Amino acid sequence: MKTILNKLGNNRGFSPVAISLWIAALAGLALFPQFVDNPYALHVMILFFLSTIMGESWNILGGYTGQYSVGHAAYFGVGAYTTMMLMQYRQIPPWLGMWAGVAVVMVVALVIGSICFRLRGPYFVLASIAVAEIMRLCAVNLKDLTNGAEGILATEIPPFKIGATVVTDFLSKVPFYYIGLSFAVLTIVATMLVQHSKLGYYFQAIREDQDAAHALGISLSFHKNVALLLSAGFTSLAGSFYAIYVGFIDPPTVLALDISVQIVLICIIGGIGTIYGPVVGSLVLVPLSEALRSNLIAQGIFKLGLASEESGVGVFLKENLAHAHALIYGILVVVVILFMPDGVLGFARKLFTARNRGNA
Repeated sequence: MKTILNKLGNNRGFSPVAISLWIAALAGLALFPQFVDNPYALHVMILFFLSTIMGESWNILGGYTGQYSVGHAAYFGVGAYTTMMLMQYRQIPPWLGMWAGVAVVMVVALVIGSICFRLRGPYFVLASIAVAEIMRLCAVNLKDLTNGAEGILATEIPPFKIGATVVTDFLSKVPFYYIGLSFAVLTIVATMLVQHSKLGYYFQAIREDQDAAHALGISLSFHKNVALLLSAGFTSLAGSFYAIYVGFIDPPTVLALDISVQIVLICIIGGIGTIYGPVVGSLVLVPLSEALRSNLIAQGIFKLGLASEESGVGVFLKENLAHAHALIYGILVVVVILFMPDGVLGFARKLFTARNRGNA
């Protein structure tokens, strides 16, 4: 076993210690539902996996290739709608429909990439926002296809069968937990493979200096589109998984600008262009989002005696803090940019390096 780990580590730049930690973490996550049966705890973990998938997906295009898209809600929503429409209108099981969603999203991404990659910098960012908004308007107005603003409600998710054997019936959160874990691991492994491949080096060369990369013979259009295809495909899986898990989609929930912004925030807070940055960003944003939604922050302030529940400040916090996601996220981004420009992960690395130098 040690020999195998050494070979794998040497081939991809991963140490046997890192691989062993990976295996231990995966084993712990795989056993988590066996020891924790609280539905809310499983729900939070599922949201964490979903957030990680979205962050890792965006990171391939934005982090490694330097193309800062703020329109990934388009791919998230197209994947979700494709899966739900096939399941509701054609009775195609979602575990097949989600791959159809990936195929549709890749076609859409090729069209979008051929147009938008003619632009650079802020113009590309604005174009990506426009694409997501166009998709949202299409979902609202194509009522015969998408059911418009009413959305699509999944009446029943068919059980997953292999032959005549029912593997799972999706009556609890446990199957969704393992699906989310599998997709999160898949996206992280894909990001690792991209980072340590020739393709990844081309992506990073484009990120650092597009003109210099072009002068070295790297096809900018081709490699940007490859990055977009990979990023959009995994984002589509996230959208399909979300649709199956929630059981309902409409334009505001899967095609809103908020989703694109949240995807970018995951990477900014954790660390753009790193494998574990989206994981760290998800560890920050998902608990924060749940704490805001459940008003746990306001309750904590009251318990600490920082404000009285009956006071004007207390009433204001109870009524508004649960809906202050945009404000809190904005403050968090400002703090990260000012004090942790490389994200939480980069800040932790600097502290670790400084401590090692001090000890030396």
